Amino acid sequence: YGPGLPGTMALPTPNPYRCPIAHCRDRCDLTCLDAGLALTDAQSVGAPAAAIVEPILSAGGIVPLPEGYLARLKARCEERGMLLVVDEAQTALGRVGTMFAFEQHDVVPDFVALSKTLGGGLPLSATITTDAIEADAFDKGFLHVTSHVSDPLPAAVGGAVVRTVLAEDLAARAVEMGARLRAGLEELQRRHEPIGDVRGVGLMLGVDLVHDRESREPDASYGSAVTERCLELGVSVNIVKFAGLGSVLRIAPPLTIAAEDIDLGLEILDRALTDCR
Repeated sequence: YGPGLPGTMALPTPNPYRCPIAHCRDRCDLTCLDAGLALTDAQSVGAPAAAIVEPILSAGGIVPLPEGYLARLKARCEERGMLLVVDEAQTALGRVGTMFAFEQHDVVPDFVALSKTLGGGLPLSATITTDAIEADAFDKGFLHVTSHVSDPLPAAVGGAVVRTVLAEDLAARAVEMGARLRAGLEELQRRHEPIGDVRGVGLMLGVDLVHDRESREPDASYGSAVTERCLELGVSVNIVKFAGLGSVLRIAPPLTIAAEDIDLGLEILDRALTDCR
């Protein structure tokens, strides 16, 4: 994902399990946000446009935003005349137990970006914003056109996805099945020393594999071995293979998954964790 465009800057990942500024341990007090904004302010020409954030950093290692983070970021954006853009490509439409993850933070963003979960396997994305911002963009002559904008087939699929999520109350199912999956992962954590952390929300969970629980040093080689063994045994477990993140198993099963499939997946993961030691 790089190099970044000139003028773009990244805030530290607010991971309380592995604090990016070596300040906290297990509980984030949002110092990383304030420090990150101070650094960006020092490099800014004074006209920042927006902050873009995922409610759960996915490729960043399944890191849910700590309590209060999104609200403080929204306030800091308003102080600087910035817009807040929430990327819900993976979290929207029920996966975390609500239709949108930002609802769990009591924050209303200026923009919400949707894709992946909206298309049900087809390439479909959407941008949601306020009436005021849409009207301002229109009055200023903003136009964004692609060859496939408003294609009827993906649009029809997107409508069907939304109707299905609502009709079958899949958000509530994500809460129920997510609790079952998390309980199973935490039981594995009690029996497998390399599982340093289990984190996430609903049916979007991560398992952080470490060399030892005191240093919390990521064990990327073990992570790769475990995910490969899982595939041999019949379960696809995604792993982040970026430097420093190769130890995090990303687990995001379908919202329609059955309880017995969760139990089977946990059994296979248990075996893979054992086989790879």
